Amino acid sequence: MALVIMNEANRCLQCKVPMCQKGCPIHTPIPQVIKKFKENKLMDAGKQLFENNPMSVFCAIVCDHQAQCAGHCVLGRKGSPVSFFSIERFVSDAYLDRVRFEKPEKKGKRTAVIGSGPAGLTAAVVLAQAGYDVTIFDDNDHIGGMLRYGIPEFRLSKTILDRYRKILDRLDIQFRPNTALGEALTIDNLFRDGYSSVFIGTGVWRPKNLGIEGESYPNVHFGISYLANPGAFRLGQSVAVIGMGNVAMDVARTALRHGAENVTLYARSRRIAASEHEVDYARLDGAEFVFGHAIEKITEEGPVFRIALFDDDNQVVGYEEEPVQVHADSTILAVSQAPKNKLILTTHGLEGNEKGLLITDENGMTTRPGVFAAGDVVHGSRTVVAAADEAKRTAEAMIAYMEKQG
Repeated sequence: MALVIMNEANRCLQCKVPMCQKGCPIHTPIPQVIKKFKENKLMDAGKQLFENNPMSVFCAIVCDHQAQCAGHCVLGRKGSPVSFFSIERFVSDAYLDRVRFEKPEKKGKRTAVIGSGPAGLTAAVVLAQAGYDVTIFDDNDHIGGMLRYGIPEFRLSKTILDRYRKILDRLDIQFRPNTALGEALTIDNLFRDGYSSVFIGTGVWRPKNLGIEGESYPNVHFGISYLANPGAFRLGQSVAVIGMGNVAMDVARTALRHGAENVTLYARSRRIAASEHEVDYARLDGAEFVFGHAIEKITEEGPVFRIALFDDDNQVVGYEEEPVQVHADSTILAVSQAPKNKLILTTHGLEGNEKGLLITDENGMTTRPGVFAAGDVVHGSRTVVAAADEAKRTAEAMIAYMEKQG
């Protein structure tokens, strides 16, 4: 394995204009990292990765590399691109256990981070390294957010998150588990207790329903709820998944690993929202794909569809008159998610848009002064690296805000 990784590093052309870096949403300095790695400066390479992206150890595993770094590598135009993600994973994994941080000069200010997913963890690390006393509040009993409760174990081992917890300890970041802000405690309480600013990175955990008959039946479930604890569900042998996004792919692959024999994904159109490599993995695992099926209702026998009619441009132009009943022991809705609204309901001055997403300015500040937000709670479901990139910039804006406050 080590030889393979070094061979990949040796293939790097050290381009003066690194397209791989341009293709990375957080602009990882890929040539410089590879150069340090080849010079046996493992910890220096790890430090550069971590300082640029505190989520690097996760991004190396779950990013859509074919659409980002690997997809922009010039070697990929006529052959195989450099698999930088394998180098990043090796370096970041080693750095995770060995890094020791220098203690920053304390600012004497306390800041709160709500949510311990990719955005929250990134913001907490940036703020702590700048000398602020950081406390993370989370609904769950472990850190990770969507990384832990939304990505299946076979894609991302939870042991990495357990190891990352030690990073928080080394940075003196406090963690309050099972503490849902907007219930017993509110954001107003945080300011009352002397917190200088608040970061919201709570993601999108409220599944969207379709507003169709049968959604309350016992054989119907929501995708994000299923992924949080698949072992609690008894799906049966045949499973219908409504949706073609990345969550739907994870649901299908997880169901197959938990005993389902037949898993079929359904979409109204012929469009697949999920990334290409996730679709390929779902097909390899045995999931089937059916297009042109618009769900009308769900019965105890399974979903009922209207069959779509397409024109020459593959656009839906109508539906067949007679609906079709499909048998499935369970139906899982994986169409989209939205933020929970308890923070908006319990925080004076905090506003969201028509989708419930928090409204922020160019610096990530919400409509409540001193309260910032980034990631999925602002834009809707996106990627880990997008959340990390925005959270890093927002945390830097928080630092500027607190410095200005004196």
